[in-house]
Amino acid sequence: MSPARPLSDTERRNWVRLARTQNVGPVTFAQLVKRFGTPGAALDALPEIARRAGRGRPIIAPSVDAVEDEIAAARKYGARIIASCEADFPPLLRTLAPPPPTLTLLGRADLAAQPTVAIVGARNASAAGRKLARDISAGLGAAGFVVVSGLALGIDGEAHAATLRTGTIAVLGGGVDHVYPPQHERLYAEIAAEGLIVSESPFGYRAKAQDFPRRNRIITGMSRGVVVVEAAERSGSLISARMAGEQGREVMAVPGSPLDPRASGTNALIYQGASLVRHAEDVLEILSSLRFGHVSEPENGPYDAEMDGDSLPEGQLERVLEALSPHPMPIDEIARACGLGAARCAAVLVELELSGLALTLPGGLAARAV
Repeated sequence: MSPARPLSDTERRNWVRLARTQNVGPVTFAQLVKRFGTPGAALDALPEIARRAGRGRPIIAPSVDAVEDEIAAARKYGARIIASCEADFPPLLRTLAPPPPTLTLLGRADLAAQPTVAIVGARNASAAGRKLARDISAGLGAAGFVVVSGLALGIDGEAHAATLRTGTIAVLGGGVDHVYPPQHERLYAEIAAEGLIVSESPFGYRAKAQDFPRRNRIITGMSRGVVVVEAAERSGSLISARMAGEQGREVMAVPGSPLDPRASGTNALIYQGASLVRHAEDVLEILSSLRFGHVSEPENGPYDAEMDGDSLPEGQLERVLEALSPHPMPIDEIARACGLGAARCAAVLVELELSGLALTLPGGLAARAV
């Protein structure tokens, strides 16, 4: 489907059904649509794909009624579910390889098309870190930037609160109707009224720990750059910084005392090459020098069109599965290890993922499911 065209009700329903299908992540969604042309055609092909891959049970797609109920519930709540091919899908997020297939939006969708910057950091932030987050966010908002963050306690909350009037976007791990953490119920209501709330998760879904990396990918993917204000050496904020770098975004960090463990992660980012920033003026100077015609996140390989046969060639599925490990590896390396072309390997990986045996990940990576 061509971008910037509103979907019909049937097209939207099929798009959401495929996105919500068991074992279909963003990479597999993109590969299936690339191969079959439309989500509806991909849904029709799933039983045959499952049979070819030797799956003993059918691939579970949500029913038409279930998806229609979700779309209606979101609409009643004041939200709407959009597809990555539509005009009001966040433009920077659409450039990822691949973008999230669907998003649920609550509030001002136009904010996502304005200049954006992410502010993230520690939940147990210090008073100094909180003030820095407020000051930097307010300065960026006054300069015309919309601030994106994750509604978490600490730095995220300060960034949102400081930019309610100038524009803020909260990306949630659960559905847009699931307020988390509950301490931010009032802030959530203010953002829903004046800003934008975004989620990749189904409406009504309660977030689990494994959902937050995908949320972080959206935070950075929607933003021209990410500013980290306080982060421990092992934290979600550092995962966001790594994702931002993979996406071609500018990574910026506020330095802190070597004696404060909440600054160990940000200091390490600076040591590794992130831009050191002290206030909003530093961030603005860096952002003003950047161009955003594309991102550098690696593309996922093409889907082999010759996979339309009745069965996989002898041993190919087993060879790809044997080459996988729990640690994500580039698909071209996996293809080399099992003696296949990258396009054929990518196609086999989709069938393995639909069987629950593999995971295909953004950035051209794949791993064995554990």
